[in-house]
Amino acid sequence: MEKIIVKTDGAVSEILIGMKWESAGELIPVSGTAIITDHNVNRIYGERFPDLPVFQVKPGEASKKIEVIESLAERLIESGIDRNGFLLGIGGGVVSDITGFLASIYMRGIKCAYVSSTLLAQVDASTGGKNGVNLGSTKNVLGCFKQPEFVICDPLMLQTLPEEEYLSGLSELIKTAIIGNAKLFEIIENNYEGIMKRDPQLLTMLISMAVNFKASVVSEDEKESGLRRILNFGHTYGHAIELYKSFRHGYAVACGMELSSGFSLARGYITDEEHGRITGLLRRFKLLRPHMIPADLVSQLIMRDKKKSGNDIHFVFIEGIGQAVTEKIPLTEVVKYYLQEKAEN
Repeated sequence: MEKIIVKTDGAVSEILIGMKWESAGELIPVSGTAIITDHNVNRIYGERFPDLPVFQVKPGEASKKIEVIESLAERLIESGIDRNGFLLGIGGGVVSDITGFLASIYMRGIKCAYVSSTLLAQVDASTGGKNGVNLGSTKNVLGCFKQPEFVICDPLMLQTLPEEEYLSGLSELIKTAIIGNAKLFEIIENNYEGIMKRDPQLLTMLISMAVNFKASVVSEDEKESGLRRILNFGHTYGHAIELYKSFRHGYAVACGMELSSGFSLARGYITDEEHGRITGLLRRFKLLRPHMIPADLVSQLIMRDKKKSGNDIHFVFIEGIGQAVTEKIPLTEVVKYYLQEKAEN
C-alpha cells in the first residue's frame, strides 16, 4: 500500500492506494456517520458495508443536481446526523462529487471521505477536493472545494467495472501522463495487455504515479488559480462533446485530448511524432469516437466552459509528452480550430 498526502491551506488529505476498501470501516467515526453510494455499487458491495445508514442515488450524471443534494440532506436530518457528522462516499466520481458537495454545505460543513470504486475516481475525481453538481446541461457549474479526510483506492474494485466504465477512466490516466509524466505515458504504451487484463499490481503502480502528480499540483494550487488549470487538458473540447453526444466523460475527454494535441501541433508546441504517439495510444484503447458538432452549436457549448474569462479562455496545450502549458486565447480560436479540424477530416 502507498499513502500519498495532499496538503492544502488548513487541510490534509490521505490517499491510500492498494488498501482493501473494507478497511474504511476502521477509519471512520463509530457513530454519526452515513454512507452515500449508488444502486450499482450497493448491489455489488453493499453486504460488506459498515453497519451504518446507507443512502443510495441513481448511477450517472443525472444524480448530480441540487434536488438530489436536498433530498439527501433531509435524510441526514431524519437520521440524526449533526454538525459532528461524517459522510463516507463509496462509488465513482459522481458519488464523490455528491458526497463532497453535501458535506461542504450540510450544517455549514462536516467531514467526509471516499472509497473510490472506479478507475476515473481513483486517478482523478476523488483526489483534489473539487466537488460539483450540474445545473441543467451545464456541468459542475455549482461547486466547492472540500478536501476528504482520506480516499481509499482499491484496484481490486476495478475488476467489477463494465469495460466501458473502465476504459473511460483510463482516459484520465492517459491525460495525467500527457500533461505531467512522460514515464507514465511510456509504461501505458508498453503494457496494453496488463492494463486490459486489469492486473492489480500494475494498476496500483499506475494509479500511484497519477495521484502523486495530481497531489503535487493540488498542494501548490488548490483553487485552480494557476498551475492546476493544466489538469483540464482536453476538457474544453471534451465537455462540449460530452454535452452534445452524451458520451461517458472519459471518452469525451479522449476526443478532446485528440483535438487539443492537434491544436498543440498546429501552434508548433509538439512534433508530428509526439502527436502520433498520443493519438495512437488513444486509438489503441478504442477511446476515440465520431463527434461532429454542428457549426452553430460549437460556440454555444464551448462558451459554457468554466475556464472562460469574458471572451477568452485558459486553454491547455502540451509542449511535449509530459509537459503542459496554459495560454489565454480568444474563444473564437478554439471554435475555429474545431471547425477547421472537422472540415479536414
